[in-house]
Amino acid sequence: MACSIVSRCGSRLRTPECVRWAPFRTIRAALSGRLCWLVTLVQTAMRPSTDEQTLFVPKHRGTSIGDRATTGLPADLLNRIANRLQVLAWLYAFIFFMAAFFPSLLFEAERRMLFEHPLHWAPALISIVVATLVAIATRMIRVRPATITALALMFEVVSCYGIAAAEFVDPHGLKVGMSWIGLSWVAVWIVLFNVVVPTVPRYAVIAALVSVTSVPAMVVLSLSVFPPAFQPDGLMIFFAFGFPYLLVVIMAYVGARVVYTLGTEVTRARELGSYRLEERLGEGGMGEVWKASHRLLARPAAIKLIHSSLGNGNGTSVDMRRRFEREAQVIAQLRSPHTVTLFDFGVAEEGSFYYVMELLDGVDTDRLVRRFGPIPAERVVYIVRQICHSLSEAEWCGLVHRDIKPANIFLCRYGEDHDFVKVLDFGLAKVVHDTSMEAQTQTLITKPNLIQGTPAFIAPEQALGSTGVDTRADIYSTGCVAYWLLTGQLVFTGDTPMKLLLAHAQTPPEPPSSRTEMPIPPALEALVLSCLAKDPASRPRSARDLLQRLDAVALEEQWTDERAREWWKLHLPLSRSNERLVS
Repeated sequence: MACSIVSRCGSRLRTPECVRWAPFRTIRAALSGRLCWLVTLVQTAMRPSTDEQTLFVPKHRGTSIGDRATTGLPADLLNRIANRLQVLAWLYAFIFFMAAFFPSLLFEAERRMLFEHPLHWAPALISIVVATLVAIATRMIRVRPATITALALMFEVVSCYGIAAAEFVDPHGLKVGMSWIGLSWVAVWIVLFNVVVPTVPRYAVIAALVSVTSVPAMVVLSLSVFPPAFQPDGLMIFFAFGFPYLLVVIMAYVGARVVYTLGTEVTRARELGSYRLEERLGEGGMGEVWKASHRLLARPAAIKLIHSSLGNGNGTSVDMRRRFEREAQVIAQLRSPHTVTLFDFGVAEEGSFYYVMELLDGVDTDRLVRRFGPIPAERVVYIVRQICHSLSEAEWCGLVHRDIKPANIFLCRYGEDHDFVKVLDFGLAKVVHDTSMEAQTQTLITKPNLIQGTPAFIAPEQALGSTGVDTRADIYSTGCVAYWLLTGQLVFTGDTPMKLLLAHAQTPPEPPSSRTEMPIPPALEALVLSCLAKDPASRPRSARDLLQRLDAVALEEQWTDERAREWWKLHLPLSRSNERLVS
């Protein structure tokens, strides 16, 4: 969230002269900012009762103050609270230094007055040290968002007492009278804090109420320890240093309520069927991928939003909706364990299509190679065999993926299996061998008259815009993926997408063994080069054919699940934070 607040008060944070206040003058402060989009996480679980009935019950909520203070707030907002608290702590330390020390350090007379008594500088120095420690702690220590929220509420109270102590505790005696000017900086700080660090409104009010007690508490302390010539009565102290700050609490409550209500409204806007979006995982050429939760089931999911540009001005066209529905129905027929599971699909109110898919724990082969380098030939065979399993079923259903690339080949833990392959993103899939009138006149969700696919992994016939693209285009792209896994390099490189397309259409590929020091069996290299043949007739006829040829490749040793398990344990240890579906 981008939020800035600029404020001025009628007096400095602390002056060597008398400090004067008026009970009903307004704060000269300008508040401006933008509130980020918020989402609300509401998860429930199902449990059987003792009488064999199945009831829907809410998910157990934490009982700590931090848990209660964050109830109902969206997960992505909670994850940003630490960053926001860090920014506020640094801002507090900087403003305190500029207001309390900087002017006095410039002039010798004021510098002498500043250091003549510890109470002139100690409250400000302690406040700056505390704010710095809070900023460092929130940056270096990783704790739950609820704990950060509890820390933030405590920091709000402590920081307000620091401001009040610097303003009102005067060893020369607090000069009181009827000409007091303005409100304390405590008022500005409380309003700012409750807008930038959101929490449940009732807890925001409690923290604000405790915070505003800092002003009358420090005034009473100063009057008691350093009694002035004129002692104000209790009613005067209340209306000067109590009542105006109760109004500030109301302002803080309104700000907290606006932030909290906005989150609820945006959550409703982000509801897709029975799912609620929680956290954006990534972006692709066709849309965004979000982590989501079902409103009744405990099962997490990944939702891909596909932004349509083919609809009319008021929404999605009827033809576009029909093509999307038909594609989703075809993909839903796929049962291969190596194809990402499709839970649901639909069309949002604003016209965006969405797929609901399983949420996976692992890494795609693009990031795998970029992070760990080329992988052994036996592991490449192990991975490509699973890709063929998915593509073989898609071929049997009459589907061409048309966007096989490392980013769409996901390695994951799947139950007890490791290096388990999931083929992602059938968003560019095309139906072939279908003679229905609808299939002949429609191209599903992809736009007509455009080259579909990723230039670095596109088949020559796709690059040339051929209308006769069939399953052998996926064989070519699979060869490009195998080349990437074996060498850590692309088959072709180019300064522009057009150069890449021309290279795939015209340039013979270099053998993989010439571009890596890792051993590659000759039979495997020959098979990869056959997949990269310019003429589709020279490639393996199908994914099943490629699978059979892979089985015939002689390897010095096999890649087993035991080896995969050891690799994952060493390089990618199990962590719930690894759950990602990257597109």
